[in-house]
Amino acid sequence: MSTKRKAEVRRTTKETDIRARLTLEGKGRSRISTGIPYFDHMLEAFAKHGEFDLDLKAVGDLHVDPHHTVEDCGIVLGQAFDRALGSRKGISRAGFFVFPMDEALALAAVDLCERPVLVFDVRFRRAAIAALDTDLVVEFFKGFTHHLRMNLHVKVPYGWQDHHKCEAVFKAVGRAMAMAVSRSRRDRRAVASTKGML
Repeated sequence: MSTKRKAEVRRTTKETDIRARLTLEGKGRSRISTGIPYFDHMLEAFAKHGEFDLDLKAVGDLHVDPHHTVEDCGIVLGQAFDRALGSRKGISRAGFFVFPMDEALALAAVDLCERPVLVFDVRFRRAAIAALDTDLVVEFFKGFTHHLRMNLHVKVPYGWQDHHKCEAVFKAVGRAMAMAVSRSRRDRRAVASTKGML
């Protein structure tokens, strides 16, 4: 049986203290505590639909603003995936998923190519969903994308309810990531690139 790919990351700044433990070959189990309940729910949905085991605890300066906590969680999660993937040899590399949630639809496409690019085409109607500012959703994915060193394209072509749109995004990205990190049926020592390297 193949060894499970795991990583632990701790990042401490004057604004946040975040610890994460990630297992790529998991069962979708998570323990999330960021101090922002709706954000916890989104990260739980991401882990569940990606079938990753994820423990993440963040203590941040929420008395100032949730921005630092949300952005830094993206950074730490990206670093954890990057470490767990190691050389990235033998992975499928790319993944995509289209996730419907009631009236909303989210599309996510991933390429673990070591070139950080985020395209985030999502519009929210409200300034916040519960205690999560909607403009911080893209900040989370910026941190995640850049520190995982990947291409991530996310689009919500339609939808009305912001809760549904946001949740569909996290679920779609989780499913696309599951496909991208999966071990290829081809040569486990090979890199999925015509260049021979990412």
